[in-house]
Amino acid sequence: MYKVLLADDEKLDLDGMRTFIPWADLGMEVVDGVMNGFDALKVLETEKIDILVTDVRMPHMSGLELAKRALEKRKDMKIIFISGYQDFSYAKQALSLNAVNYVLKPMDDQELIDTLTKVRQDLDQEQVRQDVFGQMVPIVKNEYMLQLLEGLGTGKTMETLNKEYGMNRFRYPGFVAVLEVDDRTWNPEEERHRNRDELERVVNVCGELGAKHLCKISKAQLAVILELEEGRSLLEQLVRRINAESGFTITGGVGEPSDTLAGMADSYRKALEALDLKMFHGKGKIIDYGEARPAEKEDVKNLDAKLEALFAAMSNYELVRIHDELDDLFQVAKSLKSKFTLRNYALNILMKLDHYLQRTNENVFQLLGMDLGKYDVIMQFETIGDIHQWLRRRVYEISETLQANRHKKNWKLIKQLIEYMKERTHESITLRDLAEQFSLSPNYLGHIFKEETGKNFSDYFIQMRMERSCELLKTTNLKIYEIADQVGYRHLPYFSRQFKETYGMTPLEYRRS
Repeated sequence: MYKVLLADDEKLDLDGMRTFIPWADLGMEVVDGVMNGFDALKVLETEKIDILVTDVRMPHMSGLELAKRALEKRKDMKIIFISGYQDFSYAKQALSLNAVNYVLKPMDDQELIDTLTKVRQDLDQEQVRQDVFGQMVPIVKNEYMLQLLEGLGTGKTMETLNKEYGMNRFRYPGFVAVLEVDDRTWNPEEERHRNRDELERVVNVCGELGAKHLCKISKAQLAVILELEEGRSLLEQLVRRINAESGFTITGGVGEPSDTLAGMADSYRKALEALDLKMFHGKGKIIDYGEARPAEKEDVKNLDAKLEALFAAMSNYELVRIHDELDDLFQVAKSLKSKFTLRNYALNILMKLDHYLQRTNENVFQLLGMDLGKYDVIMQFETIGDIHQWLRRRVYEISETLQANRHKKNWKLIKQLIEYMKERTHESITLRDLAEQFSLSPNYLGHIFKEETGKNFSDYFIQMRMERSCELLKTTNLKIYEIADQVGYRHLPYFSRQFKETYGMTPLEYRRS
């Protein structure tokens, strides 16, 4: 309810406004009705008034003077003047005070109701804008922080962080720590909700401990810029407290110190590299970049390249190459010290394999005969040889299944259709368009498309557009709206909603992660 103050030195008019205007229906509440400006100012001292309805001429203090003093207290207050004097000078002064309206006496109730209705609409719109602005402030700060950490910051970025967000009071040297929620599940739906709540818990504890410069990197990662003198102690308290008090643990990667704001980008990069070593050092710990062995750094750096080589061999059904690439991967594992670390390494490979198969519209859990989320099969193995042998057999099975899928009935036709769709992700293609292009009936085409791919045409095309947008987000500097246009979405909000429904995060969050 918007709060209204009435001021009129004529009691009859004052009582009439209170009685005959349907305030509740307008979404308003009359806080008080006073007969002079001084009493009105007393009310303004104690109440947050949204709308002031005042007579222009009142004894001792005019309505114009009251309005000026009211606006000094709250500049966005809406003013409606009422007067029996049809004097242009009053109207002119009223307009100079941004009055919503100037209603003449004898007053028409409907005119005042219409004016109040417009005021309510204006206030509603302002409230929406304020809500959006309130939501945007932390987002904007996060964006500036990301630009800094990712080395994309400009002079404006540095100036804004210093002046608006307090980095000019930061005591150098400082460092960046990247915190990650441990034990993330492979179930995307569960992961999305769990990690959001857990990361918020980390943010809250950071605030309680006095950490001010935070930046959300992804749905499970948070970067913190800390002063060297007290930052290490704060970080240890944070990790210890989260691990002890929460139902989850976090691991922190710590970058090297820097004496400048711009140098935080390098500290951030090294913090990420330190965090990558979690599979070697274990979870729930703080891992310093300087503690990592050179061999570990090299292994992590090359792991993705080795996995891509394995996936390429699987895709092409090159059994000898699959054997060699797996051997290469497990050469790294032979240097690992503990059974716990070995299993982490194997789980990491399996997660990467799942991500690869999702790109090929397959499901690692179905192909491996595992229920979604029940991945503790890895934990039953005692030696690296057991893990290696199990994974080799499974990878061969997956490769053979992928090969068989390519030779299904109608697969050659479907492959042509998919290639045609890939070239036109920026267009609005329908199943009927596709059927006409390949001289088929839409019903028949829809049937075989679903039979061969496991998905109907529209779902498959959406997924294809989403994959293309992911590629553009990762490999280009195009704006989000430009990417949306390139994958056939003319309305950015719809693209963002579709993307979030598919990946559990917004396009901007995906680009950051």
